[in-house]
Amino acid sequence: MTGTLFSFGHGYSAQALADVLIPCGWTIIGTTRSADKARALTDSGVTALLLGRDDVNEALERASHLLICAGPDTAGDPLLTGWQDTLARVAGRLEWAGYLSTTGVYGDHGGAWVDEDTPLTPGTRRGQMRVQAETAWQRFAAETGLPLHIFRLAGIYGPGRGPFAKVLNGTARRIVKPGQVFSRIHVEDIAQVLAASIARPDLRADRNAIYNLCDDDAAPPQDVIAFAAELLGVPVPPEIPIEQAEMTPMASSFYAESKRVRNDRIKHELGVALKYPDYRSGLRDLLAREREARHTG
Repeated sequence: MTGTLFSFGHGYSAQALADVLIPCGWTIIGTTRSADKARALTDSGVTALLLGRDDVNEALERASHLLICAGPDTAGDPLLTGWQDTLARVAGRLEWAGYLSTTGVYGDHGGAWVDEDTPLTPGTRRGQMRVQAETAWQRFAAETGLPLHIFRLAGIYGPGRGPFAKVLNGTARRIVKPGQVFSRIHVEDIAQVLAASIARPDLRADRNAIYNLCDDDAAPPQDVIAFAAELLGVPVPPEIPIEQAEMTPMASSFYAESKRVRNDRIKHELGVALKYPDYRSGLRDLLAREREARHTG
């Protein structure tokens, strides 16, 4: 199966999916606001569109599949607010649409488990905007027949986004808040979940499909840093009580919420077996790749 995927806000996760689909013969069209990123996308095999200069409407007309990666702003979802007429015209013939959301829509659950049926109670403005965007896309799908799947992503890591550089240069911090846990997902597992969803035509008709994307092991953030240090063979950074930690408002918002996210649905409905079911397997692989890259480079 091949097609043309239009990726709006083509970033880290979308590129991981492109790396899976392009060798299979897919055409990937991705948008960016940066000329430098557009050149990098072109070098990777993606047809790059520079927002503000290139024709998004024409790309939507060509697409068989749609991936929405850009986050909402105060005006709402940028694709829905900027290109709604074209979207409405093509929605019924698109074979699949995926919206990348966040597990932040669940809010704080004090470390308890959440799944896709848990009521959405976001405690941050960013999470509230995501709930509004999800709702807008679900409404649009119901009105137009768009075969929409929503993917709620946990904290993303992968090549170029591991903790090793910060551990080595001494900037990694082990901030401790008792009971705090985060869920994570390796970017390559995001890609395989999206590819599995695209490949299941029997599921595409379900316009209420929602999937949590996370691994099996929600863990305290300080444990991840400690494990990275152990892999590198360097001293584990000392713990910093959260009351003593200086943090940006963004970092503080992450520590304001704690939950364990269930991922049963991607396994049972999409048949996904995670490549990296916990941060330990993911970090071991990342370090091996980084060392191999230095050796071959």
